[in-house]
Amino acid sequence: MDIHPWITTADRFEGYRVVRYLGVVRGVTVRSRSMIGTLGATLQTVIGGNITLFTELCEHARSEAYDLMVRHALELGANAVLAMRYDANEVAAGVAEVIAYGTAVVIEPERPQA
Repeated sequence: MDIHPWITTADRFEGYRVVRYLGVVRGVTVRSRSMIGTLGATLQTVIGGNITLFTELCEHARSEAYDLMVRHALELGANAVLAMRYDANEVAAGVAEVIAYGTAVVIEPERPQA
């Protein structure tokens, strides 16, 4: 993406004001690990520690959901997303939905008072 909107989990950007609210934007992805990957991750659980195969899956899913949310915001004409969050749910055994969402807005710098 050429132009990337400002994104924050906060409800505003210091020194900027919202001039237009464009609504909720979201990016959704549904992912599962292959049988081989699931077997590898299961073996990692026996050893303990970070289950890197599942970590990679989660990071990829979050990244994809985030990119889809950004695309949605840009399509609406937003230059920022406020109150951005992630959520995840298991939709079937071994299948997870990841959603990135927030409020698409147009912001501009606050003008100093004269």
